[in-house]
Amino acid sequence: MAQAASKTCEICISASGLQYCLECEQYFCENCKIFHKRQKGTINHQFQSSSDVIPEGKSKCPYHKEDLCFLCNTCNVAVCSSCVTGSHTGHAFSKLMDSITKLKEKIKKDLHRKVHEKTQNLKKIEEGLKAFDVNVEVVVKAITEEGTNIKAMVDKCIAGMIASVKDQSKTEKDKLTTIMADSKMNLKAGSDIGNKIYELEKTRNDGKLLQSLQKLTDDIAKLTVEPLFEFPNIQYTAKPVTDNDIKQLFGILKISGVRTQDIGNREKELPKPKSDNEQDTKPKEEGKYLFRCNKCGKEERSHM
Repeated sequence: MAQAASKTCEICISASGLQYCLECEQYFCENCKIFHKRQKGTINHQFQSSSDVIPEGKSKCPYHKEDLCFLCNTCNVAVCSSCVTGSHTGHAFSKLMDSITKLKEKIKKDLHRKVHEKTQNLKKIEEGLKAFDVNVEVVVKAITEEGTNIKAMVDKCIAGMIASVKDQSKTEKDKLTTIMADSKMNLKAGSDIGNKIYELEKTRNDGKLLQSLQKLTDDIAKLTVEPLFEFPNIQYTAKPVTDNDIKQLFGILKISGVRTQDIGNREKELPKPKSDNEQDTKPKEEGKYLFRCNKCGKEERSHM
């Protein structure tokens, strides 16, 4: 890689290298960049301003000190040309930059898809929340109306029971009033007989007095003393009422909780992207990682 201080086009070696190719790791002038982007093999290369580039040395193979330019797909580790014909003979390979480009594209595509799905889900959640709020208002209104109807029926029942109490009590009171009136009439008749007896005591004892006394005897016999009756009584026994009894008067309320929808073929969670230093490894010492080949089982160190 060229030094950042020069920033000279590494193609024509004359103009200023104002653009930097991320795949080739080279500085380009504007004209060379245009030509580079027209080439079939490099048309998709990405550029950025050279002022934003932080120069770094290319990764070297720890065994052969060559540039790491291939990816061993069998071991999932970056290797150099000598590794391809050496310890990784017979493995499957791809160009390192191609693998990086494909991985970037995959990450972008997967991220875009998931962001789109999340956006759609959020929209559906917002719509569902609005619909749920509307349903809540409908249910609250229905409960209120039912409660109002139940109150009206309770008030009507109370009014009917009170009217019945008053009607029946009036009937019994009328009976008592009639009995009291009859008793008072008999009592007055007895008082009248007593007054007559008092007057007869002032008359002489003769046959006429006898007839008068005999008549009073008949009048006294007609006086009746009715036996005391069982007086009417009234009472009300309230039934114990619980909150559950009141709830039984209302309809049934059902509300389902929030549930996630099961998807038949669930998409696996994307694995966390690993750096060049982290390909199923365990650290041995800083800057060094041990790789185990999935095919041959051989362990290798890498300084990437």
